Amino acid sequence: MAQASVPLDGSLTLADLEAVCLDGASVTLPEPTRDRVRAARAAVDAILLRDESVYGVNTGFGALAQVRIAPEELEALQLNLVRSHAVGVGAPFDVATTRAIMLLRAAVLSAGHSGTRLAVLERLVELLNLGIHPVIPQQGSVGASGDLAPLAHLALVLIGEGRVHGADGAPVPSGHVLAAAGLSPLTLQAKEGIALINGTQAMTGLGALAVSRARRLARTADAVASLTVEAKRGSRRPFDARLHHLRPHPGQIATASNLFRLTEGGTIGASHVDCGKVQDAYSLRCAPQVHGASRDSIEHVAAVLTRELNAVTDNPTLFPDTGEVISGGNFHGQPVAIALDLLAMAVAELGSVSERRIEQLVNSHLSELPAFLVTESGVNSGFMMAQVTAAALVSENKGLCHPASVDSIPTSANQEDHVSMGPIAARKAMRVIEHAEMVLAIEALAAAQAVEFHLPLVPADGAAAVHATVRSRVSRMDQDRELHGDLVAAAELVRSGAFIEAAEAAIGPLD
Repeated sequence: MAQASVPLDGSLTLADLEAVCLDGASVTLPEPTRDRVRAARAAVDAILLRDESVYGVNTGFGALAQVRIAPEELEALQLNLVRSHAVGVGAPFDVATTRAIMLLRAAVLSAGHSGTRLAVLERLVELLNLGIHPVIPQQGSVGASGDLAPLAHLALVLIGEGRVHGADGAPVPSGHVLAAAGLSPLTLQAKEGIALINGTQAMTGLGALAVSRARRLARTADAVASLTVEAKRGSRRPFDARLHHLRPHPGQIATASNLFRLTEGGTIGASHVDCGKVQDAYSLRCAPQVHGASRDSIEHVAAVLTRELNAVTDNPTLFPDTGEVISGGNFHGQPVAIALDLLAMAVAELGSVSERRIEQLVNSHLSELPAFLVTESGVNSGFMMAQVTAAALVSENKGLCHPASVDSIPTSANQEDHVSMGPIAARKAMRVIEHAEMVLAIEALAAAQAVEFHLPLVPADGAAAVHATVRSRVSRMDQDRELHGDLVAAAELVRSGAFIEAAEAAIGPLD
């Protein structure tokens, strides 16, 4: 059952984020959270009564940090900050990612170290719960001082400017939508503009959705690989738990356990116990080692992102208990950027080894199966070009895996002289995931076709569940047809977790 609501109390999880961004769960503000926000605002008000310069409260920003701003110009300062930083370009983030960015920015404000009025946080949560989603261009952030440009486009909507996603998906002016909802634009006060735009929420929001998707993909890879093992009449002995506990990487042990259970039973396995074959190709035999390494990397990224969900990434940062304001660098995206570069590499390997298993299935020189998995090859090309598509996607992923986080171009008159490029890492990681999902979909189609050549022999229960899931959406191909629709349907099965659900219904929870 989907969560009905998610409280902003400093304990956000990846599951909470999915509930809000994908399932439409509402967001609530518990009273202790409200108290923290009020206390932080009181600290800002106290600073304004003192005759001292405090960065972000009554000074300029970035390279203009030494410029003191007169009290009567503080509102104009915050308004100009938001407007001047809204320089994003390119296609907008989709609604799910936009909701993630909104949720995470609200989470930062709710921690009580930002200094906005409670009304600002309430409005951001209100927009989330009403489904009013700013149009946020994907490009224009270098990941320090955080995701300034994307978050500025978010902040514009709070002041009645910028655009939001309309009912038909087309962008519409936010003022009209706010008025229709009975909401008046906010007038930002001291500290509030910078509190809305300084942080890592664009890269973290997209990255968090990506890592959740990668987790599903890793388990799906095990399920799909089990059907290939059966179709290739491969051995399950390399998945014996005793072997993997001698090299105790958690991901390797988990994948080996999954493959051992997924290939248990059926009549295909029993038919070749004494076949005399000594070893299978690495793409089958070493699946625990390859999938497992990706799993461990994905879990490391998940841990980094989970910490970042609840992190305070403002600058300057308020400490209401002492009244201090500390200007630092929590907005710098390097921890997230490096993690997301690793995520891309980990997922790319799931696609890479899957493509090699596809080759094992379609190449008649490597198996007893018909060439390209059709009985009348020659007049029919079968899965020949499906393997080519998989190869193209795997090759593209190699280029996308060049790390964004090793680059840095100084900005803001060299005040920001080292930046993370984290948003680029996030976008690349998501593209790699999309490509790997399609490669696994192609493997699932090929393996389902291949295993049927062994009839009346049948695969093990777990692998058979994967086969049945393919056939629930895609029919067998006896003669050439346009495969595009089949690929799209299979990719949706991968993305939705349908192969995991089917396998678990057959053999119990996967590791």
